[in-house]
Amino acid sequence: MTVMAAHVSRASVISVEEFEKLAVFVEKEIDTVRLEFINGRVGFKGMTDGNHTEIIRWLQKQCMQSSTDPWLYAGGDLGIEVETYRKGRAKPDAVLAPEGSFAGQGDWADAGSVLMAVEVTSYDSDTDRRDRKEKPAAYGEAGIPFYLLIDRDHATVTLYSDPDPEGGYRNARTVRFGDKLTLPDPVGITLDTEILKNYVR
Repeated sequence: MTVMAAHVSRASVISVEEFEKLAVFVEKEIDTVRLEFINGRVGFKGMTDGNHTEIIRWLQKQCMQSSTDPWLYAGGDLGIEVETYRKGRAKPDAVLAPEGSFAGQGDWADAGSVLMAVEVTSYDSDTDRRDRKEKPAAYGEAGIPFYLLIDRDHATVTLYSDPDPEGGYRNARTVRFGDKLTLPDPVGITLDTEILKNYVR
């Protein structure tokens, strides 16, 4: 058993501090893996593919055309603190936050200034649990006003809103790729999702 496998096999009993040390080690040694600590367990977040990257680029362009602030921070390297109870750690594909929100913060930033977390599903066996179940629960508990899920498996975009401090969101609106979805203030843009049809298998 490798050192990494040994640590991960103890995922249900490691502390947040141990997880953070493990994440630094793994991400330094294996540049194709990112680690998260959600719902009391260590999860692997694989690297993105080209279509995934194009979806994030499209969303950045939409946000830039509407306003200069807030800013869509993208790339999946920004870690944020989520889950009050379990002290989770997540690496969203992108977050919308006022410019300068993460200055001076360490590897795992406070989620207090995040207006929207964004995830684009990956083609892996863990995406259902991670992006459709654990992430909405964690982001809602952290008080992030919106969670935008671009789901390539189902060809849908879902906007979760009205976070519940006990976990999750009280509202969710889903549209099919090709339809328009309005993201209310403070985001304040309408997404035409037609182009997303080009970025699915």
